[in-house]
Amino acid sequence: MITGATGNVGTALLDTLEPGHDVVGLARRLPDTTAEPYRVAGWRAVDIGEPGADRELTDLFEGADAVVHLAWAISPVRGDPPMWQTNDHGTRHVLAAVAAARVPHLVVASSVAAYGLAPRWEKVPEAHPCTGIAGSAYSRGKAALETLLGRFEQHHPEVRVARLRPCAILHRRAAGEFARWLLDPLVPAGLVGGRGLPVPLWRDLRAQIVHTSDVAEAIRLILDARFGGPVNLAAPEILDADALAAVLGGVRVPVPKPLVQVAARAAWWTGVLPLHPGWLELADQAALADTAVAETELGWRPRYDAASALAELVTGLRSGAGASSAPLTPPRRDGTLARLRSLTRIGPSRQSQS
Repeated sequence: MITGATGNVGTALLDTLEPGHDVVGLARRLPDTTAEPYRVAGWRAVDIGEPGADRELTDLFEGADAVVHLAWAISPVRGDPPMWQTNDHGTRHVLAAVAAARVPHLVVASSVAAYGLAPRWEKVPEAHPCTGIAGSAYSRGKAALETLLGRFEQHHPEVRVARLRPCAILHRRAAGEFARWLLDPLVPAGLVGGRGLPVPLWRDLRAQIVHTSDVAEAIRLILDARFGGPVNLAAPEILDADALAAVLGGVRVPVPKPLVQVAARAAWWTGVLPLHPGWLELADQAALADTAVAETELGWRPRYDAASALAELVTGLRSGAGASSAPLTPPRRDGTLARLRSLTRIGPSRQSQS
């Protein structure tokens, strides 16, 4: 069973699982089940955050060898279910159903964003406190998820729980999703990665990235080994501000972080761009992950370096890449109606990340 099976990681996991697995994908909006890789799974439409979803999930989980919980609202539009409903209520429903159906193995997508502040250039192990970053709703949500999982493990020691803690997860097929999160319909996607594009970044910015297929491979290894416990996932390289600008195709323009934050907040509140400034705070403060557990206990070896994963996303944004599911379908940028709506909209297009 895979919740959020139509998203970035869920789609890659369907590609990665070997033939013979009896896979059921759960999603609020079903994909094109005639298209790859979605045809390999059975499907049920379920909104895990809805009242009573725990009972429906219990029936679905009966007899399952494992549940992989990937469903998480990251940057939903204002008309979508509230983030807290999907992330908090939805996770509680999944946990209750796993216990009621006596599922022996649970794999949950957490994040390095759950970690509290750490030395800026030091990689932290899985024992680092999961206290979150105050200025990021995503980080606070993942820290709350870790607390929920801790309580679940105390009450249900019979369930082996694996907690994935990846850094930024990127690849070409995720471009449709990232285009909606990052770019207004008025912004031509072809600008991304353009030579000579000025990229305003502050000096101390640093980032870890992992390719989506490498995360999917880690989940496959976890399922095969019946692994339990937390595990960090990241490509070994750390990209600094200059390296990030180079992969994005432009030249870094040194800009103080406070100035970038002011501009980002103005763009958010006026609806010029969908990216909430809380994501900049997370990018600046997120801990770096040590991946020794994944390498030694799972035998995990990422096939892609950080720059390659980011370059794939850039290529996907420029070409309008995506997949045949609602989360990954690229937005239509050539329509007059979309552009007019963008011009007439007042205020943020997406739910607040404050």
